[in-house]
Amino acid sequence: MKALYWVVVRFSAPRAQHSYLHLCSLCFSSIEIAAAAPPPPMQREPPKFPCEIDTELDRISSLPGHVLRQILSLLPIRDAVRTSALKRKWRYKWSQIPHIVFDSQGISISSQDQTTIKNKLVNIIDHILLLHNGPIYKFKLSHCDLLGVSDIDRWILHLSRGSTKGFVLEIWKGQQYKLPSCLFSFKNLVHLELFNCLLKPPLAFKGFQNLKNLDLQHVTLAQEVFEKLISSFAMLERLTLINFDGFTHLNINAPNLQFFDVGGVFDDVSFENTFVLTLVSIGLYVNVKNDQNVSYGSSGKLLRFFVNLPHIQRLEIQSYFLKYLAVGKVPSKLPKPCIDLNYLSIRLNFNDYEENSAALCLLRSCPNLQEVEILARPEEQAVVGPVTDFWDDDHWKCLFGQLRLAKIVGISGIRSELDCIKFLLSNSPVLEKMTIKPVSKEGGWELVNQLLHFQRASIQAEVFHLEL
Repeated sequence: MKALYWVVVRFSAPRAQHSYLHLCSLCFSSIEIAAAAPPPPMQREPPKFPCEIDTELDRISSLPGHVLRQILSLLPIRDAVRTSALKRKWRYKWSQIPHIVFDSQGISISSQDQTTIKNKLVNIIDHILLLHNGPIYKFKLSHCDLLGVSDIDRWILHLSRGSTKGFVLEIWKGQQYKLPSCLFSFKNLVHLELFNCLLKPPLAFKGFQNLKNLDLQHVTLAQEVFEKLISSFAMLERLTLINFDGFTHLNINAPNLQFFDVGGVFDDVSFENTFVLTLVSIGLYVNVKNDQNVSYGSSGKLLRFFVNLPHIQRLEIQSYFLKYLAVGKVPSKLPKPCIDLNYLSIRLNFNDYEENSAALCLLRSCPNLQEVEILARPEEQAVVGPVTDFWDDDHWKCLFGQLRLAKIVGISGIRSELDCIKFLLSNSPVLEKMTIKPVSKEGGWELVNQLLHFQRASIQAEVFHLEL
């Protein structure tokens, strides 16, 4: 029986030692390496030399350098640095990884003192950037314990002198971090994500010429700065805006924009030169007062919203945005149908006549709709206009020739909700599945009984009632 011996190699960091060993001491205190003892002398098979054992067992070291760097990039930064202890030839492999991520998974500090956490984090990041040898294409700083400290300015300045293409900065604690002007000097930036930051670019800033993905959450910037930024990103393809401050008019002018996701408090949204935009998700987090309809007269927001969205394929209307679209005149059908739209999700107050009108207008304007989701949004307000028999009128009838999936969530069993379900079932000849999920268990069997009696245009349509 073979005996196993354990060799414990410990690394320490004296004050005068090289910063490389100091970094190792920050990332780990000890590493255990198991080595098999040589076979007993009574065996006929001659013992192998250490180099032969290394050749047989260590095949990963023979992989091409770019493959090894890619593998190390997928590891948490702590584990990537720890590979230095495997053998001599691995000692500086991690220092050439092109993607560096500092997050809570890669750096864990067991302390409750905020000052201690801050000092250790800054120390680790400083040393890793100091020892890194090679281009950094992606840099992400998203540690749950990191505040917007001034040391971040130094790291951004260091990155601005390189060829960074992806930059992610998420400040999870404290006040908003004011970005330094050197961030706007990145020449090759393609992907930018900012969380809890204050943006004030220099006057001479002409935009990131190669930027394709912009994600801004909990950020503050002025109205004119926002419009200038968006229009200066000629290559922008994906734009995400969540919980922003400082601007309320979302004027989107982006000729290459394909994906737009926005959620927050704003007064208006408009699109210009967005003819390739295909995926849109919009959530308005504040209700729109009904008396705003008077001030807009016949200029309906629903009509203006779709003017520059001729090729939209997926639309998600969240929170109170349908109420926003219902401001002004709502036609029975859009002048130009959304022929490419195949998925539609709406959050709807079934007690609101204007919202029902806007929802029905959208449904009738999507002849190629394949999947629809309607989420009921109950309100503690008086019914605006007569909603009774709204979905039953003969002049509303239309056929959804390609609708296969339908989902109705959060209903309570009121008349307008049931009429909407009946309307979809009777006008969808190829419907395969409809899922209905009530807001509560009360009246569940009565609701099921009514659903079973609804006429279905599709003989293969199945209706599923999901309980909570």
